[in-house]
Amino acid sequence: MGHPTVRGTQSFVHTLSACWKRPSLTALEVLWRWAFGAPAAALIWYEATRILGETQIDFGALKRMTVLDPMSAAATLSQTASELLPGVLRVAEWLAPLLLVVWVVVASFGRVAVLRRVDGNLQARPGTVMVLQALRMAALAGSFVAWFACLQAAAGYAVNGPIAAGLEPNLVLYCALVIVTTLGMFTLWAVVSWALSVAPLLAMLRNLGAGASLAAAFKLGPVRSKLVEINLVMGIVKIALIVLAMVFSACPLPFASVATPDFMLRWYGVVTVVYLIASDFFHVVRLVSYLELWKAYDGGA
Repeated sequence: MGHPTVRGTQSFVHTLSACWKRPSLTALEVLWRWAFGAPAAALIWYEATRILGETQIDFGALKRMTVLDPMSAAATLSQTASELLPGVLRVAEWLAPLLLVVWVVVASFGRVAVLRRVDGNLQARPGTVMVLQALRMAALAGSFVAWFACLQAAAGYAVNGPIAAGLEPNLVLYCALVIVTTLGMFTLWAVVSWALSVAPLLAMLRNLGAGASLAAAFKLGPVRSKLVEINLVMGIVKIALIVLAMVFSACPLPFASVATPDFMLRWYGVVTVVYLIASDFFHVVRLVSYLELWKAYDGGA
């Protein structure tokens, strides 16, 4: 009979409604993410305040910065960064690997729990998922390195180059290059990272090891384009969530003369929490969309 044609976006919309009717999936996703995120944020906050307490920072100069004098603001930021960098690097040497290892472990068990909540027939393979999660984190770290290298190249072309030639830096061009580069890297990651995202699901569906599930992710046949489509939609959704969070964060600014600092702090906290919950919800939707597409095409078999 053949398989019916199922567009990725159609499956995404259907899955969006189905996940909305099962709030326990989002609750479980929020639980395991925040079980890691809350202690990690507290530890980072503690180390950040300790570094600030040990470093002589001219907070008055930071408050006097203005976009009307970008060169002075850049010099102030550079001076502040040079004073903070030694302490930050000392802490990052042990804190960054620790958080990455704990994240891989917690994320693996959390991902297995969510997927088995969606479909109890899936095989629990936390060890395999850990290996695949570590590979995904390594690839993500590589994308950040490439992104930062692009930003350095943009700064050299639009800022450092003109200054070396005795000309005014082109800050508008630099900002444009930063925006285009960031959106480009974001889209590229959405296009190429689908295999790393679907490999843990294949490991649980077919009871495969890390290498076999990663190889199987590149042999999904017609479902591959649907997964790419889902990833692109998720990229657009993430950008939309960020924009909405920025808009809601700016809503009280016209009333800044009457809004107290405590109110603004609570408002920003509420917006942040709502954004994180919405982001977790769409992570669940993506996972369930992958599973439903695989079932629709019988894994490409």
